[in-house]
Amino acid sequence: QVQLVESGGGLVQAGGSLRLACAASGSTFSINAIGWYRQAPGKQRELVAGVTGDGSTTYADSVRGRFTISRDNAKNTVHLQMNSLKPEDTAGYYCWAYILKDGDRRPTDYWGQGTQVTVSS
Repeated sequence: QVQLVESGGGLVQAGGSLRLACAASGSTFSINAIGWYRQAPGKQRELVAGVTGDGSTTYADSVRGRFTISRDNAKNTVHLQMNSLKPEDTAGYYCWAYILKDGDRRPTDYWGQGTQVTVSS
């Protein structure tokens, strides 16, 4: 089994910064893509940022220029540096990875348990 464990959430004032981390561990696997989603109360879960195996990144329009995703393939980790945070960034942030486990034919979606980010005005 593969597990994703997030850390780094918390409470910050508007304009501040937070850095989220996600580490994948468990069975032998390869990560095709990894990233972060978020979900605010009453809203749908949305992609915040993602990075593929070749390093290509994608960002939601609402965070582009403020958030930076980085991936360490050797450590199977991904970080999300969040700067200039706004109250509308308040949400549960979930690590997501598209992982191919050894012995499996196809990659599978994996999710972390989530970490709360709260931005006060």
